[in-house]
Amino acid sequence: MKRCRLRLGTRLALGLGALALAVFAVVGTVMVRSMQDYLERRLDAQMETTQIALEQDLVRSGTLKGSAYSWFTVVYEVRDGKATPRTREDLPADDSELAAMAVQVNGHGPAYRTGYLHGDGTYRLRGCRVSEGVVLVSAAPMDDITTIVRQLVFVEVAAFALALIALVVVGQAVLRRGLQPLSDMARTAHDITSHDLTDSARLPVRAEGDDGGVEVEELRTAFNTMLEHIDTSLAARTAAEQRLRRFIADASHELRTPLTSIRGYADLFRYAAANAPEEREAHLEKLRSEAARMSVLLDDLLLLARLDAAEVETPLRVADGDLAAVAREAADAFRAAHPTHPLALTVPEEPVRLVFDPMRLRQVVDNLLTNAAVHTPAGTAVSLSVSAAPESAVLRVSDTGPGIPPADRSRIFDRFYRVDDSRTRDRGGSGLGLAVVRSLVVAHGGAVGLAGGPGSTAFTVTLPR
Repeated sequence: MKRCRLRLGTRLALGLGALALAVFAVVGTVMVRSMQDYLERRLDAQMETTQIALEQDLVRSGTLKGSAYSWFTVVYEVRDGKATPRTREDLPADDSELAAMAVQVNGHGPAYRTGYLHGDGTYRLRGCRVSEGVVLVSAAPMDDITTIVRQLVFVEVAAFALALIALVVVGQAVLRRGLQPLSDMARTAHDITSHDLTDSARLPVRAEGDDGGVEVEELRTAFNTMLEHIDTSLAARTAAEQRLRRFIADASHELRTPLTSIRGYADLFRYAAANAPEEREAHLEKLRSEAARMSVLLDDLLLLARLDAAEVETPLRVADGDLAAVAREAADAFRAAHPTHPLALTVPEEPVRLVFDPMRLRQVVDNLLTNAAVHTPAGTAVSLSVSAAPESAVLRVSDTGPGIPPADRSRIFDRFYRVDDSRTRDRGGSGLGLAVVRSLVVAHGGAVGLAGGPGSTAFTVTLPR
């Protein structure tokens, strides 16, 4: 059976009502007791004044001339712990309480007590010693006090009941209004759960408003901050999924081309379409070329995957080395492989010592130089320079080619991205060269940047020393 749960505002209002009820009970009890004590003290004072006058009459004349209306006034003679009334004219039907009061008076001071007289009701008793063995006892009815206290209790109960009802009703209304921002945030959360987040990078809802007090404002701010964080996470996830889909599509395309060539040449051999030795050698060379191309592509993909998982497996074998020496070796290899592109090398005479992986950093320089040669026409000047600073070393590769369009600069380091998107092999490679450069530089703790405009391109690699 599902248990019925009250809303927070209702529970707070009921709790406030219970607390107010307890406070009202304490306050009402204190007020009633205080009023009753006050009325009893006033009655005691009135009885004292009356008994003083009666005591004087009793001393002068030996008799009582009269007492207050509805009071009982009796003179007792106390002997051996027993009280005997002198006269029985003013005795109540039950005088046991008065006799006990007379026996209780054993000193010079008066005594007070409250007793119940059968047939007459509750009375306030006062006894005082007149002379040796003679005690004057007066009994005043407490009906008026009881009536006043009862009326006070009735008034208090009615007033407190009305105040309690008003407190609960008004308190619930105030609490409901004060908790309205929480309800708005709850509705916002429900809206989020009903929103399709599959391909969305932005949540369409926010907790708005400026009411509710400081605490609610803090909660609203934290809630909106959480939504902003979710937005950022969704955007990152969407971007990652898009990159992954693009990566898979590009990788499939890049691998399909050499595989198609290999399968075609294999079919030629299968059907003996190329029986001449020179034709077979040419076809075998094509097979080796496509296999080598596919091997390079797979090596680059494997390197990028290892760099992405660098927290688990570090793909670098670092050692202390000379960056200037790496630049000289890369320059010599570039001049031999690309004689149509004049290269200017600028390195300091002193060694530029830092800790790096020589093979991977050489791969960075080779990729940058090859990129400059492939994407510029023959005769374009290329420059390679190395400079040192106390905290870092800078390697710079620039050319005077056509440059990179501004629209492509933000994605130039993306995997499989090429400025020429025709996917031909006439110019450009697989689109992994610059992605490998950035990943290797970042793995070394450095940064790579792109500068230049129309007529120039410059890649700057900064490595910590």
